[in-house]
Amino acid sequence: MDRPGWRRFVFEYDGERLSCVEAVPAAPDAARSTAVVLHGAGTGDKERLTGLMADLAARGRRALALDFSGHGGSSGLLRDLSLQRRFEQARALVDLHAPAGDGLLLVGFSMSGQTVADLAAHYGPRVDAVGLCAPAVYARRAWPLRFHDGFTEVIRTPGSWRDSAALEVYRGLTARAVLAVPGHDEVIPPEVTEAVAGALSVRSRFTRIVHEGADHRLGAWFRENPRERRRFVDALLAPRDPEGGTG
Repeated sequence: MDRPGWRRFVFEYDGERLSCVEAVPAAPDAARSTAVVLHGAGTGDKERLTGLMADLAARGRRALALDFSGHGGSSGLLRDLSLQRRFEQARALVDLHAPAGDGLLLVGFSMSGQTVADLAAHYGPRVDAVGLCAPAVYARRAWPLRFHDGFTEVIRTPGSWRDSAALEVYRGLTARAVLAVPGHDEVIPPEVTEAVAGALSVRSRFTRIVHEGADHRLGAWFRENPRERRRFVDALLAPRDPEGGTG
């Protein structure tokens, strides 16, 4: 199997220095697509996702990842981040470092379930596929709030996630969509997962994968379970059949 080349770089945006990594395929796929792989909240960072990026690059896809500000090798404080800033930082990564003619494969873990939806709404038909790993979605009123300034209070309001703009985006999505969930998720309530699954089932070419034995931290779990990680990649890259479904 061809091994990708790796490039590490930093770019400045939104007053922060954002640490990034790119996996470049030895033999790019004719589909010309770039995967953007986004970590979750808390202690999440891009380093636990490099195995997934390598798998995508081995299948001919360029792969990009960043540390959101306050995470990993990026500057800033986590408390100053917001869902809006996460979207804007990810959008800057795509606009500055994904070839303009490429389609996009958007992969998000946990909190980045919301960020993937924000990017899908922004890039529209350029999005070829989305992969959601134990995803979270959030109330519209939580989106602009800094994590230290009202965000926690909003998301702890029972049922606040039900008006998430992400669910509206996923109901309208027609691209390939893969929902990867752990056998036991101690963080995301089951009703959130079912709402995301229901939204994706409306129009997208949808596959749901249950990774038995995994917990919420699927990024870290994928790193230790490459066979299950490649199962996810296979689903994400499944081609359309001649009638427009998935193979």
